[in-house]
Amino acid sequence: MEQWTQFLQQAGAHIEARTVLDFGQAAVEQQAVLQSDCILDLSTLGLLQVTGNDAEKFLQGQFTNDVRQVNGQRSQRSAWCNAKGRVLYTFQLIKRDNTYLILLPHEVLDAVQKRLKMFVLRSDVQFTDVSDQLPPIGVVGKNSQQLLANALGFSVPEETNASITQEQTTIVRIAGQIPRYIVISDLTTQSQTWQALQKHAKPVGTHAWQLLDILAGIPQIATVLSDEFIPQMLNYQAIGGINFKKGCYAGQEIVARMQYLATLKQRLYLVKIANSSTTPQAGDNLYGTADTQSIGKLVNIQAHPEGGYVGLAVLNIEQADSNPVYLQQTNGTVLDLLELPYDPTATMAA
Repeated sequence: MEQWTQFLQQAGAHIEARTVLDFGQAAVEQQAVLQSDCILDLSTLGLLQVTGNDAEKFLQGQFTNDVRQVNGQRSQRSAWCNAKGRVLYTFQLIKRDNTYLILLPHEVLDAVQKRLKMFVLRSDVQFTDVSDQLPPIGVVGKNSQQLLANALGFSVPEETNASITQEQTTIVRIAGQIPRYIVISDLTTQSQTWQALQKHAKPVGTHAWQLLDILAGIPQIATVLSDEFIPQMLNYQAIGGINFKKGCYAGQEIVARMQYLATLKQRLYLVKIANSSTTPQAGDNLYGTADTQSIGKLVNIQAHPEGGYVGLAVLNIEQADSNPVYLQQTNGTVLDLLELPYDPTATMAA
């Protein structure tokens, strides 16, 4: 990590705890990510490599999506639940050559690795943290596809979740209304790719990627809200994060029962907070009019370039659709409910 950090600092990055705060123009960078072609360091995301003859079978028995559908041309959004069907972590699963890569917040990588090892038993499965050997970067903007093709010398995917690996560089198209990609490669190649891209794309702080996840309606569950929600409360059936035909995995019976036999009472909303006397935080309780009990929680939150904050929140559907929603206390700061870029009531074939 030290070599990559030094490279970024030489490029003008201000870094704190694996997070690039900015490249010296914080306000300009915040605006740029929604308007221009940009590149971002994604060292806040970790890469857990999974290898071994039983890797596919093992992962298939753990995650909400069908691991057998992941290959060199297709990645997938997925989640890991506990036995009660509550989401512990969310992530992108990628196949690079003959190995799997779990892309997830770096802060939880060790915890995920330790917990996965508990279930290995006699299976031929190994886990390796390769975050520092393969630093991921993000590329976003209407010209990002062509910029990457020019920098790398080969065509990159057009469809969401599609992937390609050539010459030790893996490219994954990520969901969003603005085209965006994750690039995974070794330190030397990644440095060369960054230098080629920055001729035409503006370097911006890491928080911009989290903003784009929020605007795409893609929740990120890490430490704060682990074990709080079943996948459907996070719209995982609508973004292709659950496969209901794959068979058994941790929490599968409860997830399936919610889909076929129960009525979903809470779901994920895109929200805007125009102003607040305090900085909203993931995990903050939300209230309806005259409610003494919380009707939901903030899941992810980021400052918006146009002012205020934008976030994802799990809310009681009946109350959210008919009454104002307030931050932290009844009659507090009002949240505006925005339209998601997908139908949250749909079930996408995974």
